[in-house]
This record gives sequence, structure tokens and C-alpha cells, in this order.
Amino acid sequence: MSRPSAALRIEVLVISAVTTLLLAASWFKWLPLDFTEALGFATGAVCVWLVTKGNIWNWPVGLANNLFFAVLFWKARLFADFGLQGIYLILGIYGWWEWLRGGEHRTRLAISRSTRSEWVGIAVFLVLGTWGSREILQSVNGSAPLWDAVTTVLSLAAQYLLCRKRIENWFFWIAADVIYVPLYLSKQLPLTALLYGGFLVLCVIGWRRWRKELGT
Repeated sequence: MSRPSAALRIEVLVISAVTTLLLAASWFKWLPLDFTEALGFATGAVCVWLVTKGNIWNWPVGLANNLFFAVLFWKARLFADFGLQGIYLILGIYGWWEWLRGGEHRTRLAISRSTRSEWVGIAVFLVLGTWGSREILQSVNGSAPLWDAVTTVLSLAAQYLLCRKRIENWFFWIAADVIYVPLYLSKQLPLTALLYGGFLVLCVIGWRRWRKELGT
């Protein structure tokens, strides 16, 4: 078995150190951090990092992340993001199975590009989904109905493409994260905003790694 590269060892060290320090700071009240938010940060960072590596273990870590963020978003009255976590749970189980058995002859799924029919379906979903989500969120007095709706449909499109291991999933995650960072800052969730800023960086790294593996 080959030894991990120096770059990989550094990535593991940095992610491990940051998540451990944040969890400790929250648990021991060294900083005014919500422990649920700290758990969401830790599992989210690890999950996205594993996705950039194409590692199957991103799925169980991601499922734990969904549970932590569901609690957090309910408290912040970001109802679309709260509901999104339940859908993520379902898609997470589906994606886990697809990555394991979704390839040819029930083999592991390989990175590929989106089909024309998927692009058409996603375009329709983005328009109708944003409109419908915004109407629902306004009716339940959501705190940011338009931006909550936009990020919800972008994230769902990205998650579907991730489940199918389509390289374009990164573009949708990047678009969502660009909106998420200022949205969470406005809702006094600085750690979550920082996490999504980190996601933005990891998404660029992930896109480059997947592009290299795809051979483009």
C-alpha cells in the first residue's frame, strides 16, 4: 500500500486540528459557540473534504451533518434549510447506494458529465422550485424567503448531481455557497457562515480534482 502524499497528510492534519479545537471551544465555553453549530461545522467540513477525494465515507458523515443542521436551522427559523435536511437524508441514502452500486454491472459509480435531459430537468426545477418555495416560505413567515428558496433549489440540484457523481454538481454548490455566507452572517450564525466559506474553497478544490480524474 502506498503512503499518503505530503499534501494529503497536511489536509488531514489541518481539518482534524480545526474541528477538534472548535468542538473543544464550544464544549468548554471558551468561545460563545452553540455546540450544535460546532458539530455541524465539524461533520460538514469532513464530509465535503471526503467528497473532494471521491471517498464513499462522505455519505454517513453527511447524514450526521444533516441531523445537526436540522436542529440549528429550526432555531434560526430558516425553515427551507430545515426541511432541506430531511430531503438530504433521503438523497444521502440514495447517493450512498449509487456510489457503491450505480456503475455498470452494479460496480462503483465513476465521475461523469450531466446528460442533456438532466440539464433540462434542472432548469425547469430551478425556476418552478424557487417560485414555489418562496411562496411557501412567505406563508409561514420565513425570515429570508427569497434567498432561502434560491439556496434550497440550488442545493437540491447539486445534491442530485452529486448522487449521480456528475462533475457539474460543484458549480451548483459554489453558487449556493456564495449566497449562504452572507445569509448566515445576517442570521448571527458566524461559525456556519465560516463553514460555508470553507465549503466554497473546498468546492473549487473538488471541481479541480474531479476534472483531473475525468481527464478534462
